[in-house]
Amino acid sequence: MSDEAQGLPGEAMVEWHEIRDPADPQLDRLAERYGLHPLHIEDCRHRDQRAKIEELDEYIFIVLKPVECGGEAELEASDLDIFLGPNFVITVQEGNCVAVARMLSTLRTSWGTWTRGDQLLYRIMDGVVDSYLPTIDGFSDTIDELEDAVLDNPTPEALQRIFAMKRALVLMRRVLGNTRDVAGHLQRTANELIAADLWPFLRDVYDHVTRNLDTIETQRDLLNGALDIYLSSVSNRMNSVMKTLTIVGTIALPAIIITGMYGMNVEGLPYAHSPYAFGIVGAAVGISMILLLLILKRLHWF
Repeated sequence: MSDEAQGLPGEAMVEWHEIRDPADPQLDRLAERYGLHPLHIEDCRHRDQRAKIEELDEYIFIVLKPVECGGEAELEASDLDIFLGPNFVITVQEGNCVAVARMLSTLRTSWGTWTRGDQLLYRIMDGVVDSYLPTIDGFSDTIDELEDAVLDNPTPEALQRIFAMKRALVLMRRVLGNTRDVAGHLQRTANELIAADLWPFLRDVYDHVTRNLDTIETQRDLLNGALDIYLSSVSNRMNSVMKTLTIVGTIALPAIIITGMYGMNVEGLPYAHSPYAFGIVGAAVGISMILLLLILKRLHWF
């Protein structure tokens, strides 16, 4: 599916071609019309590209990486390819990203009140960068929940959520890092396709990406802290269990020794033939266990 619009009469004619399916034959016709490099067309039709920018004499080719969060830590990154030429802009949407589709539709409604290609490029970049914010905010909420979970109930499910979140943060950090390189290149370029009056706006996009990247780094530190808390909680719980078992085994030690002695088939044990032997031995076992319990309590074992 493709769509195109032209500038207003009397202004520099800049055509915006919006390709919503990379397999659309319209992309091949536009490539022949504007002399687009075959490798760039190949990039448009092969997903999982990294965010990048390439400058040629005739146009600038940019790949952006919109990100959607399908679940708590399930990220899906798609590609948004942009060709910026002196009299054309081509956008190729390689995924079904709702935020990007909504943003492009909004820009389409206002296209015509401004017809500069570099302005369209800036607005698209700004929209993609802004679309990262809900995902990053969702990460913050999830990390807060994980911190509470590992303190209250450090279960294996919490550990799985931590590792899933770590993978999502790695992906988001890679996307933001490459996007920052693209924004940094655009604000330093001397290409005539980017007007000088747009440089402050591109610097603003660069600042937004950098701030988002700093937030991701902070979230990585918080998540590592949550992992440390989980490991400490599990270790403390294991130590508590082992301490309880040790105390129980130590308290039961007198009973084991005394009953073992009276279980031997030998003569001469005290009160072995007394009618009160069972009561005496039981009392000795109970008293020794109580004394040992008091000693352990005084030593602050529990």
